[in-house]
Amino acid sequence: MNKLITIERHFVEEQKRSPHATGELTDLLYDVAFAAKLVRREVVRAGLVDILGMAGTTNVQGEEVKKLDLFANEKIISAIGQHGRFAIMGSEENEGTIVPPKNESGKYVLLFDPLDGSSNIDVNVSVGTIFSIYRLTGDNPQKADINDCLQKGLQQVAAGYVIYGSSVVMVYSSGHGVHGFTYDPTIGEFLLSHENITTPKRGKYYSINEGSWQQLHDPTINYINYLKEEDEETGRPYSTRYIGSLVADFHRNLLTGGVFVYPATKKHPNGKLRLMYEANPLAFICEQAGGRATDGKERILDINPTELHQRTPLYIGSENDVRIAEEFEQGKR
Repeated sequence: MNKLITIERHFVEEQKRSPHATGELTDLLYDVAFAAKLVRREVVRAGLVDILGMAGTTNVQGEEVKKLDLFANEKIISAIGQHGRFAIMGSEENEGTIVPPKNESGKYVLLFDPLDGSSNIDVNVSVGTIFSIYRLTGDNPQKADINDCLQKGLQQVAAGYVIYGSSVVMVYSSGHGVHGFTYDPTIGEFLLSHENITTPKRGKYYSINEGSWQQLHDPTINYINYLKEEDEETGRPYSTRYIGSLVADFHRNLLTGGVFVYPATKKHPNGKLRLMYEANPLAFICEQAGGRATDGKERILDINPTELHQRTPLYIGSENDVRIAEEFEQGKR
C-alpha cells in the first residue's frame, strides 16, 4: 500500500531540513493551502451559484473582472491575512499593497494572482492561483511598505500555484525541489502525488497565442517557425498546445517538457504578463525543476522590479528550448 503523505506533513518534513527553521514558513504555506481549498470549493460549483460572468468592474490593468476573481481575491485575503503571519500583501486585483488587520509579528510578504485564467471560467477550462513569498527587507513589520514587495524573484523563499482542473493540484517549492499535491475531496486533504518534479531538458510542445501572429516581432516569428521545422535529431516539429490559461499551460509543460511563450508584441512592447504575480513565482518553480525562464534578454529572477504591476515578456520551460528562444531574441540565430 502506498504511503499517504499530507501536504502539512510534507511541509514539516521540509522544515526539518533547515536547522535554523522556526516553523513560520510552514505555517504560511499551510495558510495558502487552506485558502486554496476555499477557492476550490467555489470554482467546482461555480455554475450552480451566482458567481459566473462579469462583476461590472475593471482591475488595475483595465481588464474586466469576473465575479469569481473578486471572490477568490477576498477569500485569500481574509483566510491568510487574519493570522498576522504576513506583514504586507499584494494582489493582481488590487492597485496598491494590502496590510492585513493583524500584522504585529508577520515577517513575510505575500504576492498572489488569485485566479489566473479567469476568462476561461465560463467555459469550464482550468484556472489557477499563483503565489510567491518573500521575507521583509527590514526587521519591523509595522514599517512594511511597497519596497518590501519590489524584490527580485531570486529573493523568493517559496512560490507555487494551484490548478483547478479535472483534479485540484498544488505545486510548490521552498528552494528544495518542486513537489505536487492532489486534493482528495473525500478527506479534505492535499496528498503528495508528484515528488521531486524534474522537467525534461528538451520538450515536445510549444505554447503561444498564434492568433496574435501579426503582432509578433521577427525574432519570435523565426523561433516559432524553427519549432515547426522538421528535424529528427532535435525532435522537431514540436506540437502546439495552448489553453490560454497560464497555470494550465505551464503545468503541462513542466511535467511533459516544452516552452511557453508570451513575448513582447507591437501592441504590448513590454509584454503582458505580470512580473511579480505570474512570471517570478513560475520562474522560481521552473528553475527548481531544472528549467529556465527569461524575458528573452535577461533571466526573469534577476529582473529588478520598479512597479507592483510591472509587465514582462516570458519564455519559460525546458532549458534547451528556452536557451534557443534567447538566441533568436538576441539575434544569434
